[in-house]
Amino acid sequence: MIKRADADDFWQSVTGSKDSLDEPFVETARREVFEETGIDCVPGSPLAGHLQDWRLENVYEIYPRWLHRYAPGVMHNTEHLFGLQVPANTQVRLSPQEHTAYQWLPYKLAAETCFSPSNAEACLLLPRFFQQLS
Repeated sequence: MIKRADADDFWQSVTGSKDSLDEPFVETARREVFEETGIDCVPGSPLAGHLQDWRLENVYEIYPRWLHRYAPGVMHNTEHLFGLQVPANTQVRLSPQEHTAYQWLPYKLAAETCFSPSNAEACLLLPRFFQQLS
């Protein structure tokens, strides 16, 4: 879990947006993981771990405090869910403009820590995709 720099005590998993409309979601996920945590999940990287497209989407209402980041009139966002399994003791290097702290948590506690209900729901899906968490 990573703590947002622009909000008091808001914890989340890695999130982000496409850089362009034609950027594949998997590339967005890899780029955002690297930008926010320093974890390189490009296949073949020494600590790549396992990035998995869950082929799930959530549509949620954008929090009013962040509406300025979107085009006028945009009120909802669609998020595409990915999971990333990394080796134990994977080092994290936060982007200080975006996040101020991190913590590795069991998935149920991670879900309880999330400020976003859709992010919490994604945490609870982890055992469905990574069996050793059940």
